[in-house]
Amino acid sequence: MEWMIEHSYLMLLLAGAFGFLMAWGVGANDVANAMGTSVGSGALTVKQAVMIAIVFEFCGAYLAGGEVTATVRKGIVDAGVFAEFPHYLVYGMMSALLAAGIWLIVASWFGWPVSTTHSIVGAIVGFAAVGVGMDAVNWGKVGNIVASWVTSPLLAGFISFALIKSVQKLVLNQDDPFQRAKRVVPFYMFLVGFAISAVTLLKGLKHIGLEISYGASLGWSAVGGLIVAVIGAAILSRIQPNPEADKEFRFHSVERIFAVLMIFTACAMAFAHGSNDVANAVGPLAAINSVIVNEGVIGGEAAMPGWILLVGAMGIVFGLAILGARVMATVGKNITELTPSRGFAAELGAAGTVILASGTGLPISTTHTLVGAILGVGMARGIGSLNLRVVSTIFTSWVVTLPAGALLSILFFYFFKGLFGA
Repeated sequence: MEWMIEHSYLMLLLAGAFGFLMAWGVGANDVANAMGTSVGSGALTVKQAVMIAIVFEFCGAYLAGGEVTATVRKGIVDAGVFAEFPHYLVYGMMSALLAAGIWLIVASWFGWPVSTTHSIVGAIVGFAAVGVGMDAVNWGKVGNIVASWVTSPLLAGFISFALIKSVQKLVLNQDDPFQRAKRVVPFYMFLVGFAISAVTLLKGLKHIGLEISYGASLGWSAVGGLIVAVIGAAILSRIQPNPEADKEFRFHSVERIFAVLMIFTACAMAFAHGSNDVANAVGPLAAINSVIVNEGVIGGEAAMPGWILLVGAMGIVFGLAILGARVMATVGKNITELTPSRGFAAELGAAGTVILASGTGLPISTTHTLVGAILGVGMARGIGSLNLRVVSTIFTSWVVTLPAGALLSILFFYFFKGLFGA
């Protein structure tokens, strides 16, 4: 440990590089998942999706990601086990970042939408259980996380199914769906604004020392929702129907309105993803920094340095821009045919589920949640609208992810032990 403290800058530089690689994988895979529905439905271009991700992913991570970061950093492994060997925790977290990052980049190359949460949790459990001992793992916390991997897609699928059915009933099945959309869509925008405001006020502002009561938070969230709805309504008022295009596709003008709505839901999804999954890259890096800054004291308090957030944000943006298109195609086009109205239902259902999870500190899988939401939208049209071959490939990649992350992490852990000393 003395060698590590003496060469702290070197260790932090190495850990930062691995954290950047992990964040790159998050951007290439999970952020692509989050933006895939918007791009696949035609509501946003890839460049527009990247710009939204830059702003709202970072805001979600900084304002609302603290609860989840704490879970990844402290909840999965028992820190007390590492009290006598704090360098093992550093080796392990470095191994977890490197292993999960490599797997995510491989999966992204093949266009597989896998779970960054699966990857990092599997990697952490792998090095802790095999490299240190079974007692090092908080199996109760792991069990809760695993349970969320089942419940979150089911919940997102249910919410998205209900949303698309409401769109069909309130808008698409009406005599004048275009005018109905102009009246109904601002309400959906209110829900988007309320959700983002609520999670920010209820869980996020503690980071900057500002705490607001529960009742006041809900009140200000309602104000935030109203502001979003008013802005949205003003934008919608300028959209005029296109009779010629409507002759070829009855809902062409209606879908233009939902395309505007999808800009708002894409922002919500990016914020929700940042609040939950950026912690997968930042959490282990923060744990490494804490051990080194506190000179080997496990559990010592160390502020979250700005450079860690910057590493996470930059890695995510580069990963999305360079390698994200492959996963976007799988999620946005290959599971089921998406239109802006269907994409809205999927994104808001997924965003709502992820935001709820972030508020409780549970690092669920954004990938599972969004795919579940897309499946819910597809089921509303009948199982025949789903590409079951693609769905089967996605499910297989999910099963492989956990053991792949664990195995790679174990190998890297023993490598670092041999390289830096046991």
